[in-house]
Amino acid sequence: MYMFNLFSFIFPIFFIVFIGFFIFAIVKNIKEWSYNNKQPITPVEATIVSRRSSVSHHHHENHMSTSTTYYATFEFINGERLELRVSGREYGLLAEGDRGILSFQGTRFIDFKRK
Repeated sequence: MYMFNLFSFIFPIFFIVFIGFFIFAIVKNIKEWSYNNKQPITPVEATIVSRRSSVSHHHHENHMSTSTTYYATFEFINGERLELRVSGREYGLLAEGDRGILSFQGTRFIDFKRK
């Protein structure tokens, strides 16, 4: 009897917290998307100073899956650096030390053209 009352109290709290995190993630992504869309596309001379990837493992009931997110760090002439998420295709084409024109919009990578 006590266990049933405890479960009926805790389950709604966990459900509300889960829904809250889900809504927070959606709102955060919409805000970033909106912010990026309001920014001008900025072309700037840059050098690729590093690349990295982040692998996430997802465990499901009967199987495991992974996803990889790719990043490149660009350094501008004034020494400022900016890390942007890039596609796997772009990641494969970028090499540390490459110089060229980086085009980005807010936090969104648009293109990198080598000189």
